[in-house]
Amino acid sequence: MINTASSDKKNSSIVATATVKSGAAFSLKGAKQAQKVKEFSKKDQVDLFRGLGSMLRAQINTADALKYYGHGLPNKMISAALAQIREDINAGINVHEAFRRTGRFSETIIGLIQAGSDAGQLHHAFQALASRLKSSLHFEKQIKKATITPCVIICVLMGAFIVSQVKIVPQVEEMLGGVGAKPDGMTAISFKVSHFTQAVWPVFVIGLITLAIIIFRSAHVRNAILGFVMSKWRLMRLLIMSLRQVTFLSTIQLLHSNGINLAKSIRVSANSVKNTPFYQELRNAADKYEHSGVPLSTAFAKYTSVDAQVSHMLSIGEKSASLDAQLGMLCEMYEEDLQNHMSTFAATVSFIVLLMAVALIAAVFIGTFLPIFLMGPKMMQSGM
Repeated sequence: MINTASSDKKNSSIVATATVKSGAAFSLKGAKQAQKVKEFSKKDQVDLFRGLGSMLRAQINTADALKYYGHGLPNKMISAALAQIREDINAGINVHEAFRRTGRFSETIIGLIQAGSDAGQLHHAFQALASRLKSSLHFEKQIKKATITPCVIICVLMGAFIVSQVKIVPQVEEMLGGVGAKPDGMTAISFKVSHFTQAVWPVFVIGLITLAIIIFRSAHVRNAILGFVMSKWRLMRLLIMSLRQVTFLSTIQLLHSNGINLAKSIRVSANSVKNTPFYQELRNAADKYEHSGVPLSTAFAKYTSVDAQVSHMLSIGEKSASLDAQLGMLCEMYEEDLQNHMSTFAATVSFIVLLMAVALIAAVFIGTFLPIFLMGPKMMQSGM
C-alpha cells in the first residue's frame, strides 16, 4: 500500500510537472504570437476610419457600424479584429480600450479615439484620423519615391560596373596579352582599376549589405546618420524638421480640439514621432508644463528643439485664448513648407542620381571598351 501511494504520488508529481511545462510552453507560444501581431497598414486604416466615420455621422451606433463594415470585408484580419472590438464593446469595454486590445493600432490612434469618445464626437475623431493618415501616407509615398527608386537605380548601375570590371575587362586584358600587346596610358590605368575592383568588391558588397541591414534594424543608427546628414545638408534638415513638426502638431491639434488637456495631448502626440529626438523632448515639455506651471510656449522653447516660430505662435494662442486656431495655422504652414521642401528634395536627388548614373555608365564604357579602342592599332600591328 505504501509503495502504491508513493507511486501514485510520484505519477501525480510527474503529471503536474508536465502540465506546468505544457502551460509554460503554451504561454511562450502565445507570447510569440502576440509579438507577431502587426499594426494594420495606413491605407487599410484610412478606409476603415473613413467608413466608420460616415456611418457614425449617419446616427449608426458604434457596434453596428463595426458589424456592417466588417461584414463581407475581403481582408479577413481586419474583419476578425472588428468582430473582436464589437464583442468587447458589447461587453461594456470602452471603445478606445477595445481598439487597443487588438494590438493593431498605434497609441496615437488610440489616444485620438479616446478623445473623440470622451467628447461625444467619435465620428469626428474617425474622420480626422482618416484625413491625418491619408496625409501621412501621401508624404511617405513621396519620400519613398524620392529615395528608394534612386537607390535601386544606383545599386543596379554599381552592379553593372562591378560585373564589367570583374568579368569583361579581364577578358579584354587576356585578349591583349595573347597578342603580346603591352598596355600603356589610359589602358594601363583601366586595368589597374579592374584589378583593384576584383580585389575589394566582395568586401564592398558585404559591407554595403551589412550597413543596409544595420540601418534598417537599428533606430539609433538611423537617427545618427540622419542627424549627421541634417547637420551638413540644410535642405534635408528643413525637410525632416517640417515632417516631424507637422506630425506632432497636427496630433496635438486633433486631441486638444476634442477636449483632451494639453499635457496629455502632447504626451500622446509624442508617440507619433517615436524613435526621434522629439519623442523625449515632448514628454519633458509636457511634464514641465503640467507640474512646474510654466507656459506651454516656454516649455516648448526651453525643453524642445522646435522652430522658434512654433513657440511664438503658441505664445500668441495662450495670450489670446486661440490655441486651437494657432495650432491649425501652424499645421497648414508646415504642410505647405513640407510640400515645397519635398519637391526641392526630389528634384535635387534626381539630379544627383543622374550625375551618378552618367558617371557609372561612363566608367563601365571606359573600363570595357576604351582598352580595345586604344589597343586596336597595336593588335593589328602584332597580327601583321
